Amino acid sequence: MSHAIMQFAPVFPEIFVLVMVSLILVIDAAVDDNKRYLAYILSLVTLAGATFLTLHDFSSMPVLALHGLFIDDPLADVLKLFLYLTVAVVLVYSRDYLRQRGLYKGEFFALALFALLGMMVMVSASHFLTLYLGLELQALSLYAMVALQRKSSVATEAAMKYFVLGALASGMLLYGISMVYGVTGSLGLGDIAIALQDGTDLHIPLVFGIVFIVAGLAFKLGAVPFHMWLPDVYEGAPTAMTLFIGSAPKIAAFAFVIRILGQGLESQMVDWRDMLVILSVLSMALGNIAAIAQTNLKRMLAYSTISHMGFMLLGILAGSQNGYVSAMFYVLVYVLMSLGAFGMILLLSRAGFEADRLDDFKGLNRRSPWLAFMMLLLMFAMAGIPPTLGFYAKLSVLQAVVGIDYVWLAVVAVMFSLVGAFYYLRIVKLMYFDAPHDTAPITASADTRAVMSVNGLAMLGLGIMPQPLMAVCAHAIHASF
Repeated sequence: MSHAIMQFAPVFPEIFVLVMVSLILVIDAAVDDNKRYLAYILSLVTLAGATFLTLHDFSSMPVLALHGLFIDDPLADVLKLFLYLTVAVVLVYSRDYLRQRGLYKGEFFALALFALLGMMVMVSASHFLTLYLGLELQALSLYAMVALQRKSSVATEAAMKYFVLGALASGMLLYGISMVYGVTGSLGLGDIAIALQDGTDLHIPLVFGIVFIVAGLAFKLGAVPFHMWLPDVYEGAPTAMTLFIGSAPKIAAFAFVIRILGQGLESQMVDWRDMLVILSVLSMALGNIAAIAQTNLKRMLAYSTISHMGFMLLGILAGSQNGYVSAMFYVLVYVLMSLGAFGMILLLSRAGFEADRLDDFKGLNRRSPWLAFMMLLLMFAMAGIPPTLGFYAKLSVLQAVVGIDYVWLAVVAVMFSLVGAFYYLRIVKLMYFDAPHDTAPITASADTRAVMSVNGLAMLGLGIMPQPLMAVCAHAIHASF
């Protein structure tokens, strides 16, 4: 009996989240509209419980479970803890927005937790089957979240685009996986790595498989030329859903890439590195240049996401443990910045008004100097201006690229980063130097303001002292590889 429990111990957080989601669905169906807050409270309890279980069984070394389908290692545990934190912040930021728009229902919380469960499975997967199941659970939940505002034709259109392109990307990924299976005879990432270490006579089918897998991964990251869905979904979805899509799934996508390329296909680095170089350069170029022309802040941040994913790929294509550490650090920093930026849009929105235009931020310093300062720190971090956290994140991935003698790529990245600074600093200029269009008071709850303050100040505090977060990333990668 104890042996069976030990086999399932690494999966306890996932089991707990699944049980709690089922409970939330049942309770929400039974209560009146004036008790919808129960779903919100139970969701936060779920995240707290999952955090406790993950910390209690925190792994110091990789442990395989469920006959090799699932792995519990420091990388998985650290990423899961950041996923819980991210989803909790999303729920706090979104509460007032959802209530004002009639979306404060159990469906949102259930879908968010189902998506979280999919991400947890992706993060801990050591087998292509588990990876794909986690990916689809996350993806189907996100499609439904985008379309949750049923009366909005824009949201419905965004969900349809997301679904159709997501299905296409899943098909490409599956085709790539089938090619790798045909070459190696296995779906387990560890078995694939061992099979490929000695080389293979079927090199061309293997390369074809890697091309399709990288294409599928690029879609999930939103890298050019598989970025088509990102601006439309970010703009069309209700902002609370955009906040969710723009934050937590990026952590899961990073884990997805690291598990497949860094662990399963590490010996084929010479084949996938050049693909990632092209994806990275195109993403940084198009993301930063297209963002300049945007007047919608959510659309601008979508193109910003594309450029940031290009930067994150710099760390992965380095193909070293230090490169993976810098990529992990970059994606966690990006998620913190993204939470703050989209959270600020939610904070300034009110019933009947979406604060998603650049002009909506005009004169914010006169309306709320503190919130304007938080937004300034977030924009400085996204632009990579010292002493904010974004500067150190960009520096770490650039060091990883220079470490493999791709100096030209580091120079290209710096040039596009300078281009990107323009549209971030434009928001700072609007907040501090333009007259406000809207003088309505900002009505946000105390807990939302408190979380936003911590979020903004973290950009400065962790920028001055990035070592603790970097040390966590380094331990997770070094202990898992």
